[in-house]
Amino acid sequence: MNKNLSLLTISQIFGFTAATITIFLSGIIGSQIASIKSLATLPTALTVVGTAVFATFAAKIMNKIGRKLGFILGSLASSITCLLAAYAINDQNFILFCIANFILGTGMAFTHQYRFAAAESVEKDKAPKAISIIMLAGIVSAFLGISSANYTKDLFSDFQYVGSYLMLAIFTFMPTIFLSFYENKNISKLEVGKNHTGRSYFELISQPRFFQAVIAAAFAYAIMSFLMTATPMSMHIMEKISLHKTGLVLQFHVVSMFLPSLITGHLIKKYGHSNIMYVGVLFLSITIIMSLFEQTFTNYLFALIFLGLGWNFLFISGTSLLVISYKEEEKFRAQGINDLLVFSTMALGSLSAGVLFSLTSWKFMNLFCIPFLFLIVISTFRAEFLSRK
Repeated sequence: MNKNLSLLTISQIFGFTAATITIFLSGIIGSQIASIKSLATLPTALTVVGTAVFATFAAKIMNKIGRKLGFILGSLASSITCLLAAYAINDQNFILFCIANFILGTGMAFTHQYRFAAAESVEKDKAPKAISIIMLAGIVSAFLGISSANYTKDLFSDFQYVGSYLMLAIFTFMPTIFLSFYENKNISKLEVGKNHTGRSYFELISQPRFFQAVIAAAFAYAIMSFLMTATPMSMHIMEKISLHKTGLVLQFHVVSMFLPSLITGHLIKKYGHSNIMYVGVLFLSITIIMSLFEQTFTNYLFALIFLGLGWNFLFISGTSLLVISYKEEEKFRAQGINDLLVFSTMALGSLSAGVLFSLTSWKFMNLFCIPFLFLIVISTFRAEFLSRK
């Protein structure tokens, strides 16, 4: 492992804790300090919105000033924002907590660029392995973030979770130290000229394979975000399961999201994108079926593991299908509309989770996902059918 990849891997471990702790705690905190309980998951959703809104800006900023300085700025912004979040919790200020989460999301847009920097740090044929290393670091990050949030939740304040965000401020600052040793690579800039050719947004989306890829990735993210956001509230608040066990479920969920990435590419190559998507739908269906039974720690644990597996199979197969469904000159347009749809549906999933959970139940929320699974199956079957004509 070369120097840059090592630094990025360590930085991912600390930087990605922002995502895991936000998912773990922001809904619970929201339910405690929001005057309107249906808005409990608004902070979580705003984090995703912040990432989506700032994703293209983060790339443009680093194109101007380089990855090293861009990553450091993102790290510093995230760390300072965590202090703002801690203050908001101590002040019981829901609006300020929402603002802090949105800004934290913009900082996370830089963290999401680590995988691209990892690919650039090695030879092209070694890029998939480099990306896998970064994704595996996310597993370590999940355990580090959630465990530390549990251990520090009662420190420094009369209000719970202030200590968790103060610890997160330290974690998100760590990449600033490590990436100060990062060496920028000279990457040739791709120019998008005035004579840019390629299909329009409508023409791209109308293409069966492109549509299949976007639907699979977007709805996989929406369903995962929808149920994962509601899990801490359902387990800890409604079922009175301890915060430690709730965190353990989310840790295993994150592991199931990322660990299969080591073999998913091989499975796609062997069995094809569509077949892996069908298996992903099957895994998500198991999650839904488990909601029909008594909600115990074990039930949540296996349900969230299958949720992670389903997301991995659908998102990875959708993403890998996407990159072969457009021409080189269409890449920015295609990737842009894909990211817009994926992050938008993810944000909708997070936000609607709080509203629906306050009005219904964990069982209803799972059943609510069934039509979206049918849409994935239909779009996949349609693309397969049209490709054989």
